[in-house]
Amino acid sequence: MSSGSSGRRLLGLTGGLASGKSTVGKWLAEAGFLVVDADRVVADLYAPGGRGAAAVRELFGEEALTADGAVDRPKVASRVFADDDARRRLEQAIHPLVRQRFAEISAEAEGVVVYEATLLVESGHCEAFDLVVSVEAEEERRLAWAVARGMDEAAAKARLAAQGDGARRRARADRILRNDGSLEDLRRAVDGLIAELRGREERE
Repeated sequence: MSSGSSGRRLLGLTGGLASGKSTVGKWLAEAGFLVVDADRVVADLYAPGGRGAAAVRELFGEEALTADGAVDRPKVASRVFADDDARRRLEQAIHPLVRQRFAEISAEAEGVVVYEATLLVESGHCEAFDLVVSVEAEEERRLAWAVARGMDEAAAKARLAAQGDGARRRARADRILRNDGSLEDLRRAVDGLIAELRGREERE
């Protein structure tokens, strides 16, 4: 891996809805790596007074916000996953803000910094990373997992459709972690990745 900082390496962690990406991110964090979750960054941006909330208000009007000025995420999600143009406009407004925040966080870090983001490749951000890892599972399993977590089935199907078939993501990934077996299988694959990352740190 290479990086603009001699002591920092950037790992992009991606995967579609309910692929197991967040589980992998949790294990990498437990192993001691700094993991920045794009969804949490967005949540901060969408808080009252946040730059993301201002961008959403500009795009969709006051009705897209709650009474306290935060983004009404269910309302915005129902809109953008039913309207490709609205979704693209939202992504064009929010993705640069998320990338800027990640750059600020990672600039202060040493070692491996993990950026966990569903649309890492699709947003055109993956070239900034030294290693891109994608967590992959069959769509049927992902739909079942999303529904089991409490997501409405129609909403889950809309999100899966909006994310596409993942071919571009898989083609760009430097490593693919398959999550079609047991949780133990995925854990073994992640342990191998952790060992690889630690080995690189030691060599450098």
